[in-house]
Amino acid sequence: MSYLLRVLLSDRPGSLGMLAVQLGAIGADIRSLEVVERAEGQVVDDIVVDLPSGALPDTLITAAEKVAGIRVDSLRPFAGVLDTHQELELIDLVAAGGKDRLQVLADNAPRVLRVSWASVISKPGGDVLRLFASSGAPETPLVDADWLPLEKAQSLDPEAAWVPQSWKDMDTRLAAAPLANGKALLLGRIGGPDFRPAEIARLGYLAGIISTMAKKTTTTKKKKS
Repeated sequence: MSYLLRVLLSDRPGSLGMLAVQLGAIGADIRSLEVVERAEGQVVDDIVVDLPSGALPDTLITAAEKVAGIRVDSLRPFAGVLDTHQELELIDLVAAGGKDRLQVLADNAPRVLRVSWASVISKPGGDVLRLFASSGAPETPLVDADWLPLEKAQSLDPEAAWVPQSWKDMDTRLAAAPLANGKALLLGRIGGPDFRPAEIARLGYLAGIISTMAKKTTTTKKKKS
């Protein structure tokens, strides 16, 4: 079984090595690692590890926190490996998606951005419309989204009045980024962890590129017509 372990550790030589030693002592195999954020002497790392059959996932937390200065932020099952080039792959997929590009975005954003689900929404009038959604997106519809229209990527208050109760019951952390023509990409991460500032920045860059692609496509079509 593979798990995604998010840890906060001191940005000092040897910290990661000591963590690797502790994980190896319980039979865990590190498959990949990505630095999510580095600031003020602290590093946030996402580490994908394999546990041997029969081992309990809680042993990962116990092992990691044996190292001084390390705190486990979250632990969740994970399929695949981390790949810092996946954003480029997603941009290529969306570019090739044609009229279905926003469905392609919704389908692939959870894998690339490591969230539980994604949807593309808009609010042309008083009603919120869910235009596209990934598998696993909640069936409970949004009745309101007072944060639309959106100017920049941001994390959203998971306890706000507009959030459906069923989303709150599942401890869903939320983030969103603007897309072209008043649309927004809404992300949900069930059970956390919180979205880090660096993750919000990546989301904003990605959504910005995709919005620019959509605008250029629309302009090209108008010129041809």
